[in-house]
Amino acid sequence: MENQITLEFFVDKTQAGLYLTLPFDMPPDTETLSLSYRYERHQGTDIPVEQGAFTARQEINIIDLGLITPDGRQVGASGSDKTQIKVSETYATPGYKPVPLVPGEWQILVGAYKVAEAGVAITYELSFTPKQRRLLKGDLHAHTLASDGVVSAAELGQRARRHGLDFLAITDHNQMVSAEALPQIEGITLIPGLEWTHFKGHANFLGVDKPYAEPFFANDFEEIQARFRTAHERGALIVINHPFEEICPFQFDLNRLPFDCIEVWNGPMRESNLKAIGLWQQLLEAGKKVSITGGSDYHRDQLFIFPGGPTTCVFAKSASPTDILAAIKHGHAYLTFAPNGPSLELTAGDAIMGDSVSFANQREIQFSAEGLQVGDMLRVITNQGSTPILEAKASGKFKGGYALDAPGFARVEILRAFVPGLPLLPALVSNPIYFDAED
Repeated sequence: MENQITLEFFVDKTQAGLYLTLPFDMPPDTETLSLSYRYERHQGTDIPVEQGAFTARQEINIIDLGLITPDGRQVGASGSDKTQIKVSETYATPGYKPVPLVPGEWQILVGAYKVAEAGVAITYELSFTPKQRRLLKGDLHAHTLASDGVVSAAELGQRARRHGLDFLAITDHNQMVSAEALPQIEGITLIPGLEWTHFKGHANFLGVDKPYAEPFFANDFEEIQARFRTAHERGALIVINHPFEEICPFQFDLNRLPFDCIEVWNGPMRESNLKAIGLWQQLLEAGKKVSITGGSDYHRDQLFIFPGGPTTCVFAKSASPTDILAAIKHGHAYLTFAPNGPSLELTAGDAIMGDSVSFANQREIQFSAEGLQVGDMLRVITNQGSTPILEAKASGKFKGGYALDAPGFARVEILRAFVPGLPLLPALVSNPIYFDAED
């Protein structure tokens, strides 16, 4: 539910020609700020005429508008032409910048350009739309003509939107891109990133304009560690890309590099992806809490390669890059082969995939899968092994549960025979819910 407030502000004639500020508090977890204002701008004067009455319209007040963040940065300024604006992290009225709506004391810029002798009363109405968790679909690995792709970021974003995606990460090889340089496309969030590309492995650094100050190249492991550490310190989400890809496998020691996620599904499902899922399973069984991502690695139109193949489906508090990446880092996501692939809800009480619960208090997962096709196999995978739950006899949906015997984790996979006669392959892979033992 929106939170609305009304602020009254009076400007005296003696303040004409000054820029004033009116503070207000931004509530936590606000997704969109809507602001409008009104005041008596014109005054009518009746002038008698022979055949009736004429009212002269005179401009007596002109009040400009602007917006300032808690740290003093200008979000925008629109003079007196716009009487209402909207700002969020993904969209802003022209003249304003999309920015995170951080909680704290913001300021309305009140430009007293012209003030009547009696002064002017201004009414500001502010509406705060809170964040609310929703399912968003996207692709975290795609290339443009800035490296070895063939389309611009704008065209790639439009293609992703047409494929039904809500977000897309631009990850050109060793090419930094700022959020401000990315085009604004209605209905899709473009996330700045780069694919750090080395002879011995690739990794995505997502969500920051400049993950490191130096050039990308490094000729010894200490320099490589420095790039990763700096990117992490600057807030980048670090993803180890396609660790078993034949052309460019990841050959560095994962135990000696900071990272957040592993890309276990790169482009069409194949042996290298199955090996990556196996590596991830080993990490989970060793007690690691590592989240997964998927990405098309799109460069150009090719058979079985398209934006959203695979799709990372994330439960995020908003469509902002910050909230999308935070949810991915915490494992609030699952992967499907395409935007129209099967969907999944996985819970344990109030916990969702990626969360941790106490095994002493919660020992069962509940799940709901939709978009199943005849022959699909749904299974639950834990640190104890794999348990088949359902073989779909027809297309439809399924709702069920599974109780764990011991602490560990539980995740869900849906397998499908995409071509008759060939083996079942993953059509959906979820992050787990973790069931922690008592200390």
